[in-house]
Amino acid sequence: MSAAPTSEGGSADPTPVQPQVGPPVATTAPAGTAGATTPAGTAGTTAAGRAGGGHGWWFGPVPLARIAVFRAVAYLFVPVDVFLTTAWVHAHAAVPTEFYQPLAIGRLLHLPNPTPTVVHVVQWALVGAAVLAATGRAPRLLGTAVFLLYLEWMVIAMSYGKVDHDRIAYLVALAVLPTVGRARWRDRRSSEAAGWAMAAVFVAVVLTYFFAAWAKVRFGGWDWATGSTLSRAIVRRGTVLSDWMLEVPGLLPAAQWAMLVLEFASPLMLLVRSDRARVALVAFLLGFHLTVYASVAIVFLPHCVAILSVLPWERFPDAVRRRRDRPGRRTATRAQPVGAAPPG
Repeated sequence: MSAAPTSEGGSADPTPVQPQVGPPVATTAPAGTAGATTPAGTAGTTAAGRAGGGHGWWFGPVPLARIAVFRAVAYLFVPVDVFLTTAWVHAHAAVPTEFYQPLAIGRLLHLPNPTPTVVHVVQWALVGAAVLAATGRAPRLLGTAVFLLYLEWMVIAMSYGKVDHDRIAYLVALAVLPTVGRARWRDRRSSEAAGWAMAAVFVAVVLTYFFAAWAKVRFGGWDWATGSTLSRAIVRRGTVLSDWMLEVPGLLPAAQWAMLVLEFASPLMLLVRSDRARVALVAFLLGFHLTVYASVAIVFLPHCVAILSVLPWERFPDAVRRRRDRPGRRTATRAQPVGAAPPG
């Protein structure tokens, strides 16, 4: 007699399974339903059976725990971004509105001019909604609020002559996370809605690289790869870790060609399947961005957060629990006398 599995990755219920009375009850949603959930062990079978026509890739079920952990990471980055990485957006509250040239989406939606009141309200409402959303409560309501407020925050930021491309994948992540609904850190049930959300973010990450290469060639021509693009960047923003590159003939043009080739080949990343390959891909991409930061002090933090969506986050809660429950830690806890003060 087997034990009934739990829905949140906990230990099995020791209560024996009772014989079913009446007609059987379906445990999965009908085929083709985006929000269908399946037991964790059947996700691969379901995805394989629907591989035709790309449905299996776009809607391949993934554990809800992956959404729960990544959602916390994505929402907790909002205060970091508002107060640290893009703190300059707040300064637009003091800029005369005559200099505000809204992006196309701002004109289409008739968004308000960024007066001091508008900027302050958006800033604090965004931070408050993001902190609450990170708890996992009211995921659709709070998640939608975070997306809309962050979109307005970006319109305020990018409507003065400069648009950063490192926000696209992160914005997509904020847009699709509310579509999944409730998810808990140890919820190992698989969901097609979760699979679609993670696939959408993955595609946005890939397209960010591809269109970055396309923009380089479109606006700079092939001279971008053969010219002194990186040399100028190092002269202007170089560090002690990159200044030596200026003295090596041919190194920087070769790096420029390599960057173009890799960015144009970025759609190949979508072929990554196994968890180990996903971890390796994330390590490679974050390593690339770390190298760029060490060389020219430029970092694309929102994009790096979106890259983290590729990781198999459902393993994280179990890894934390295994580390907390290591035999050595339990033995040390039991050996401590009752009433003794904690070490340190």
